[in-house]
Amino acid sequence: MLSKMMMLRANVLMLDEPTNHLDLESITAFNNSLTNFKGTVLLTTHDHEFAQTVGTRVVELTPNGVIDRYMTFDEYMNDPKIKQQREKMYAVSS
Repeated sequence: MLSKMMMLRANVLMLDEPTNHLDLESITAFNNSLTNFKGTVLLTTHDHEFAQTVGTRVVELTPNGVIDRYMTFDEYMNDPKIKQQREKMYAVSS
């Protein structure tokens, strides 16, 4: 189905854990394809390397709002200002 969508030149792909059942060779090929994809890819993943190489924007939904940044996953996770913002966003409101 992914191949069909890419051949039809879809401009948005929504993926939920797309690498879960793929072998390493398939993940690498898929990763390269998504990196070259000109449209928007909205995805969830537990695959750190996949998130780091494909993602250029991180949108985190928290109980108290949204954090939206144009940066790689590692930059997002290591940014001290974002860490502080995340702590506030996850704090229990009184």
